[in-house]
Amino acid sequence: MEKILDIIEGISYEKGLPIESVMEVIKESIVKVAQQTWDSKLLYDAEIDKKNKTLHLYQVISVCGDEDNTKEDKDHFIALSEARKHDSEIKIGDELRYELSLENMNRSAVNALFRELEFRIQRLIETQLFDKYKAQIGRIISGNVVRIDDLGNTFIEIDEIRAVLSKKNRIKGEEFKVGQVVGAILKYVGIDKQNGISIELSRTTPKMLEELLRLEVPEIKDGEVEIVACARIPGERAKVALRSDSIKVDPVGATVGVKGVRINAVSKELKNESIDCIEFSNQPEIYIARALSPALIISVAIEDKKAIVSISSEQKPKAIGKNGINVRLASMLTGYEIELKEISQSASNESQTKETEKSNLDILTSLFKE
Repeated sequence: MEKILDIIEGISYEKGLPIESVMEVIKESIVKVAQQTWDSKLLYDAEIDKKNKTLHLYQVISVCGDEDNTKEDKDHFIALSEARKHDSEIKIGDELRYELSLENMNRSAVNALFRELEFRIQRLIETQLFDKYKAQIGRIISGNVVRIDDLGNTFIEIDEIRAVLSKKNRIKGEEFKVGQVVGAILKYVGIDKQNGISIELSRTTPKMLEELLRLEVPEIKDGEVEIVACARIPGERAKVALRSDSIKVDPVGATVGVKGVRINAVSKELKNESIDCIEFSNQPEIYIARALSPALIISVAIEDKKAIVSISSEQKPKAIGKNGINVRLASMLTGYEIELKEISQSASNESQTKETEKSNLDILTSLFKE
């Protein structure tokens, strides 16, 4: 039995498992094997002497009153008067523990113990890995491509386990090769007795864009710039709403970088996905107008969760975008259903004049107040 403990300690060190968890597994395993190979009616308990690294197995019997009917169940109960022959200070409700010799275990019991230990240690390793990866859900993890099946699913080896990047979670047109290093968002982690741990990755979720921006833009990583919302049509176009509480920081400029170096690096990782960065506003009308860039908006009227956007005929194609992609992304980003209302050029000029006059009046009013 000491050899088994030495083996378990070796596994504990090799696999990086907590020694206390391994010891608990040992106790549970020896109790289970005792029930299976000796007498399943008896109640067993196991203890480990940490100082001597020895394992002890006990039969446990509860002490009951002399008049208690349960004393007839001699496998589990003993009368107080009988128990005091072994321990004069024992009380009702206490337990008597009889040590059983592990040397009496036959070969089949020893083999069963090894199998049980192996099974439980493997479950312990899987549980530890599950907890490790569960804490990383929503973050980018990288690994080497080891296989691509006929359905286009890509299998990626990440440290101790193999994850899958399904075709639906891959950017359209992306092709990977065996041995290539690929980064993706950890989307899902599962565990079951039959298949162990399963990990699902994704490169199409908006979270992938957010995490890449955090890696590329120090101001986002440090919290000076906040990503308020993100919307993507993977591999084609994306919109990101940004804000900063510091007047010294331009959230859009910091994210784009000098000559677009930062945003271009992120775009390259996403198969040259076009990324629009806009500054968030607490006023939904301004936020929606910015989200529809590069189109210039005349006015926005909010009706519950619907936005009626007035726009000139010249700007309408820009607002809609190729195959409706721009207005779709703006709607996804802001959370509003957007309806474009085209107005004539003359009405547009009149509306713009009124807006200018109103703006000038607001400026004059503020000056006189000061």
